[in-house]
Amino acid sequence: MLDITVKIEAGDLYDYMLMHSYNSPAGLVGSAFGAILILFAMATQQWLFIVLGLVMLLYLPWTLFLKSRSQILNNPVFQEPLRYILDEEGLTVSQGEASEKMAWEDMHKAVSTGRSIILYTSRVNATLFPKRQLGDQRIAVVEMISTHMSPGKVKIRS
Repeated sequence: MLDITVKIEAGDLYDYMLMHSYNSPAGLVGSAFGAILILFAMATQQWLFIVLGLVMLLYLPWTLFLKSRSQILNNPVFQEPLRYILDEEGLTVSQGEASEKMAWEDMHKAVSTGRSIILYTSRVNATLFPKRQLGDQRIAVVEMISTHMSPGKVKIRS
């Protein structure tokens, strides 16, 4: 059993939002279209397309940055630390008097970024484990997830 307490900060939430958005079809298409506009502008010397391409490339990260800051400030869930208990049965998330248990077989996938380990509890909801707050428990968290989830669902790199 692992007992971990973390405080999600704006940078952690921004990291998750970027990863989630750029791994979606809309994020990929938007980025590709922005890059194509910039290449087109350089090939044709029509500089208006550089502006349009830059707007397309920078719009999503900027709005996600603002949204992450806003959620951290306005959502009560992010005001207090979250307590995660990982055991043989699954993950228990608690904060104050509220508690929710999720079984390993109900987890959708586990991925990592340079900043976090992300455990998707549904297609769009996730539990964030900021690596800097895990310390010595980071390896144990990865082992617990890898042991209890099918290998096809786990894409965590060191």
